[in-house]
This record gives sequence, structure tokens and C-alpha cells, in this order.
Amino acid sequence: MIRMTKAISHTDLILNPDGSIYHLRLLPENVADQVILVGDPGRVARVSAHFDQIELEKSNREFFTCTGSFRGSRITVLSTGIGTDNIDIVLNELDALVNVDL
Repeated sequence: MIRMTKAISHTDLILNPDGSIYHLRLLPENVADQVILVGDPGRVARVSAHFDQIELEKSNREFFTCTGSFRGSRITVLSTGIGTDNIDIVLNELDALVNVDL
């Protein structure tokens, strides 16, 4: 079976100069396989306070990310901010981080 792939336009997938995804400012290695989404950025700190170890804290606008470990599992907590538009941005950028070769 031949799989056809189409290159993603730089206008459809915007990257920052450091190669991170535009809104979240994350690189693929910054995201764990397990992700907890919360609305309010303040909830990220409340959830990650239970982590055994924190390896990354990054924020941009209303998007706050914390990746660490809890009981031996690597977990990312990420805020979406308010509204469906923001949730759409977060889910699309997370999808690109884990499913697209940036």
C-alpha cells in the first residue's frame, strides 16, 4: 500500500524561530503521552503540585504547561484558557506536536 502524504503549509502550521509550535511554545519532547487539560491556568499549578518531579514549566498567554512525573508516570498538564476557540487551538497544536514531524 502506498501512502500519499502532503506537506503542511507554513501558513497552516506556524512554528516559532526555535521550532516550537506557535501558541503553546512547546516542542514535541515537552509533551508526555498522558495529558490533562484544564481550563484555568491556575489549575495547572494546583494539579502539578502533586507531581513527584517537575521537568518543564512554560507559559504563553493563557496557555500554561507543566510536564513532570507522578508515581513513575510522565504527565503533562496544560491549560486551555476560556472558550471553544482556545480548546480548538490547544487540541490542534497538541495533535501536531505528537503526529507531525515538525
